[in-house]
Amino acid sequence: MGTPELAIEQYTALSDEVCDARIRAAKQALGDRLVILGHHYQRAEVFKYSDLSGDSLKLSREAAKSAAEYIVFCGVHFMAEVADIMSRPEQISILPDLAAGCSMADMANLSKVERAWKELSEVLDADTQITPVTYINSAADLKAFCGKHQGVVCTSSNARQVLEWAFSQREKVLFFPDQHLGRNTGYRMGIPLEEMVTWDFNQPRGGLSVEQIRNAKIILWKGFCSVHQLFQPQHIDAFLEKYPETKVISHPECSFEVCAKSDEVGSTEYIIKTVKAAPAGTRWLVGTELNLVKRLAEEVAAEGKHVHFMSPTMCMCSTMYRTDPQHLLWVLENLVKGKVVNQVKVAAQETELARAALQQMFDVSP
Repeated sequence: MGTPELAIEQYTALSDEVCDARIRAAKQALGDRLVILGHHYQRAEVFKYSDLSGDSLKLSREAAKSAAEYIVFCGVHFMAEVADIMSRPEQISILPDLAAGCSMADMANLSKVERAWKELSEVLDADTQITPVTYINSAADLKAFCGKHQGVVCTSSNARQVLEWAFSQREKVLFFPDQHLGRNTGYRMGIPLEEMVTWDFNQPRGGLSVEQIRNAKIILWKGFCSVHQLFQPQHIDAFLEKYPETKVISHPECSFEVCAKSDEVGSTEYIIKTVKAAPAGTRWLVGTELNLVKRLAEEVAAEGKHVHFMSPTMCMCSTMYRTDPQHLLWVLENLVKGKVVNQVKVAAQETELARAALQQMFDVSP
């Protein structure tokens, strides 16, 4: 009989200090068999153990290239799915806490998207007129849906290139799950706001008229990131009154109104690179997740740069925050004992279709 699995209940009451020594010991014991991925939004107490850090797609690509047998993703569920889809068959993708989800990703599920496709097909020939585009912040089965319907995946970095490709294939795009990334990208491509309609998945036919659907270039899913909706145009106005020299930089998951008032709009990687490359002594107001902003502020403080969180209300990604040192230690000590807990495994057929949609993205935006 094999070694029994260690139960999470043995770990929940441990202090972060106790976890620290044991996490480092487990990492040493596992050596090159392990790679820990830390997303930019991860809390500092966990992020410090990362072997690789970055956004979700970059991390999955790097992990797939590594020699590691175990990929422990300190992020959320869809990220661990992407790691599994992109990794080699012998690699195992693990999420320390399976409750770490993404509220935006959860706003678009396969049954709702399939219903939307069916209802759109009653107005248009969806298969010849619409390219489905899913943000990488979505479940594996939605990436597979895009693969099945000759669609594509995008990130906040390459959304414009992906949409340009999508329009070269068909005249319209169904963009899910984040309406704001779709709207902000479309507008910067010169698409008028009135040609981008919002599909309310709780309403018959998305709450849209036949004429609205026929006239639309982009059909935006009514999804959003709760963290990025925290930021408001008045936050920018109030800060600029006090510090008029400030540069404003926002993530494209923010509202159209916030992005319109920003000097720069871009992905987490873009925000970090832009602020780090800026002249010494500059001041930045940043519209993205709190852990990233705090870490960035600390990293550039020595250059006399001032980095501020856009909202006066502190808010972080609550689902990402579920990953704590206790869950990470539990996963690692089980691996040391030869036990895999919290493996995230995408079904073979889904993996094949999702890979097709991801590959299309890589072809468009290497």
